[in-house]
Amino acid sequence: MKDGLVPGLKHSQTYVTTLEMRAQQLAADVFSTPSMIGLMEHTSVKLTEPYLDENEQSVGIHVDVRHMAATRIGQSVTITAEILEVKDGKVRYAVIAFNDQGVKIGEGYHRRAVINQKKFAGGA
Repeated sequence: MKDGLVPGLKHSQTYVTTLEMRAQQLAADVFSTPSMIGLMEHTSVKLTEPYLDENEQSVGIHVDVRHMAATRIGQSVTITAEILEVKDGKVRYAVIAFNDQGVKIGEGYHRRAVINQKKFAGGA
């Protein structure tokens, strides 16, 4: 890891919800919890990537989030990830999601481990 990956760093990204992100078990076209979690992970990855060395990447190791409000498919959601801790090759984030109506739809914590891609894949 490069220097600079420190607590307090934040990254926000806005996504438009699509039919592929809908909760399949419901009759209404609403944004699913797994899709929200996936976007939270993606935003955390984007925050971390600039601080990784050439052969490094991060992998998710823990998610603890609440999905608190519905969002209709077609609305946009903005996810913010903030680094809370970097220790022993692991990064802990606070994640939060708002829809385009300003409603907080999710919040929680996520952890990622920084790994050497070659060693992880069974190479070197």
